Amino acid sequence: MPETTLTTLVLLCLAAAAAGWIDAVVGGGGLLLLPALLLGLPHVPAAQVLGTNKAVAIVGTTGAAVTYVRRAPVQVGTAVRIGLTALAGSMTGAFFAAGISSDVLRPVIMVVLLGVAAFVMLRPSFGTAAAGDGEGRKVTRARTVTAVVLVGGGIGFYDGLFGPGTGTFLVLALTAVLHLDLVTASANAKIVNVCTNAGALAMFAYQGTVLWQLAALMAVFNLAGGMAGAHMALRKGSDFVRGVLLVVVFSLVAKLGFDQWTG
Repeated sequence: MPETTLTTLVLLCLAAAAAGWIDAVVGGGGLLLLPALLLGLPHVPAAQVLGTNKAVAIVGTTGAAVTYVRRAPVQVGTAVRIGLTALAGSMTGAFFAAGISSDVLRPVIMVVLLGVAAFVMLRPSFGTAAAGDGEGRKVTRARTVTAVVLVGGGIGFYDGLFGPGTGTFLVLALTAVLHLDLVTASANAKIVNVCTNAGALAMFAYQGTVLWQLAALMAVFNLAGGMAGAHMALRKGSDFVRGVLLVVVFSLVAKLGFDQWTG
């Protein structure tokens, strides 16, 4: 455990709880958790901050996934296949990451996110119908393969290459490709996140870059936030998730814009 004040520990635990809640509802908890760790642990090497972040996040993500599996129509087999493909994609993305500047990627991702926000706002019905509902909305085998290869591999590659907003992109992609409602898409995305987080955490643990005591303390709060977020999403439905989605998307655009400006 690094030397920190009680106030810093309390703030980090609160940030972990809030990040768990956001991540469970629509993804994007890393927007809060990682900056909180960087600010709270300014003298800790970046590798240890990243490793600790994964150790905390995987606990809340797992708790949210279990909550969803118990109460939502989750396609566990498909989600696991997408997760394993995403894991391979993230490793490939990480391999190429050193040769690509984030200054080039940020404007592109900002434009994509703004397009996503416009689409969600102009299409109120997006993510409100369950999979298979309505004429022509049956999920075919081809769509399932597309989800595994393109959603898993493509978003996994992006996660390894750059990262911000991966959970949110997963929710949107699963909604579009598999015709899931936003709540069910969030549920399936959590299983995918567990797979990708497990791979990353295994690597960080092997490298010895996880602050386990701090991670264990924060993970308790992240788990509570994640389970609370999953329960709230299930109770309030797709309209609630849609609203949180838009807030997260605009927050991500603001963060990327700030990073681009200050960079």
